[in-house]
Amino acid sequence: MVGIKIDGKIIAQIVKDRVKKEISEFKNQGITPCLATILIGNNPASATYVKNKHNACEEVGITTKDHKLDETITQHELNKIIDELNEDASVNGILVQLPLPKHLNEFDTTSRISPVKDVDGLTPHNAGLLSMKKAKLVACTPSGVMEMFDYHHIDLEGKDIVLINRSNLVGKPLYHLLVEKNATVITCHSKTKNIEKICHSADIIITAVGDRTKFILTPEMIKENAIVIDVGISKFKGELVGDCDYEKIIEKASFATPVPGGVGPMTVAMLLKNTIIATSLGTQIGRQ
Repeated sequence: MVGIKIDGKIIAQIVKDRVKKEISEFKNQGITPCLATILIGNNPASATYVKNKHNACEEVGITTKDHKLDETITQHELNKIIDELNEDASVNGILVQLPLPKHLNEFDTTSRISPVKDVDGLTPHNAGLLSMKKAKLVACTPSGVMEMFDYHHIDLEGKDIVLINRSNLVGKPLYHLLVEKNATVITCHSKTKNIEKICHSADIIITAVGDRTKFILTPEMIKENAIVIDVGISKFKGELVGDCDYEKIIEKASFATPVPGGVGPMTVAMLLKNTIIATSLGTQIGRQ
């Protein structure tokens, strides 16, 4: 029996349609949501990601301010640009495309962004609120995964979930979101022992390694009718792949996401949603 495909393109479009309606309401109030992006250096993958985000913004009616900076920029110069965007009332959200060149400090950079403009949900303020179930701006990929569960009415309460990632961008925020839904979560990483056995006991596996040379989730590692969310994405033998072979996994799983076309579109859609949330937060502050 073949499982159900979790189609990120379809779910992302639903999110975008909701965003369009909210943007229309903002524009009726004379407010046009605006996202400022900062791209440093000439990383082709990062440039593509930023371009896709700009295209998505244009699709729903969000304006963008594009900042392409030379790779030699100093931390002080970058901080100054972020400070200016924080003070710019026409900018509602700020996104610094990661990863950064090695001479720049990721924590110092993301921490510099105003919490109400932090559309990536990476500031210590928003990360802390998430751990206390109070966050309004949550990292885009984790919130996109949760949107997928909601769309398919997948009840997480009491489920045993294996999460293969511990990054600030995916694993840590997703852990809090899952626990908030009363799931039991085991976080695995490169130092985890017996990962095959741990995975095979899980009702749901969320994998976000993104390097086929280091890890691949095989059908033998999942139990019958498990749910598999593949967040990993990388180039392998000239092809864009996830952490598992979707065509093989879907024959054993009850639900699974493909790569591409799974979590990727959701990440962009949730960025648009976060920009609208940030616009609302900024509007509330302006009224005070």
